[in-house]
Amino acid sequence: MPHHGLMDVTIREALPEELLPVADLLGSAYLSDGLLSLGTEDPYLATLRDTARRAAEATLLVAVDPADGALLGTVTFTPDGPYAEISRPDEAEFRMLAVSPGARGRGVGEALVRACIGRARRLGMRGMALSTSPRMHSAHRLYRRLGFVRSPERDWSPSPDFTLHVYTLTW
Repeated sequence: MPHHGLMDVTIREALPEELLPVADLLGSAYLSDGLLSLGTEDPYLATLRDTARRAAEATLLVAVDPADGALLGTVTFTPDGPYAEISRPDEAEFRMLAVSPGARGRGVGEALVRACIGRARRLGMRGMALSTSPRMHSAHRLYRRLGFVRSPERDWSPSPDFTLHVYTLTW
């Protein structure tokens, strides 16, 4: 569904020299959105910033501006392997979707999610699953717009005081 002001964006795998900038983008996006309960002391920040490991063990995608190469956003696509937390054997998963604050509202997140869906389809998967914080309201709107549905029976808790919501898409 086209959006007003949708920007031209290139989605590709992160280059080695982009791993640190991607780590910075993820950390600052999660911190500025208040998604890390302990702020800079939150242990999940180190996981978010470990882009080298994700590039090796999953697929680290970036959204860049084709005009100037500026880094606009990132997502980790994981059809299987250590970063797949909730997907079933016929599903792919994506994690750690983030868009730089200056590029928000211009379709970057949507382009990243659509790239993951395309990759999953090409791999012969039957669907996709993702975990999201209950506080990520704009992300939830994006997921619903792209056809994802809440799958509360699959919600789970990475820690005793925090429950992640699951959304799924099947085709």
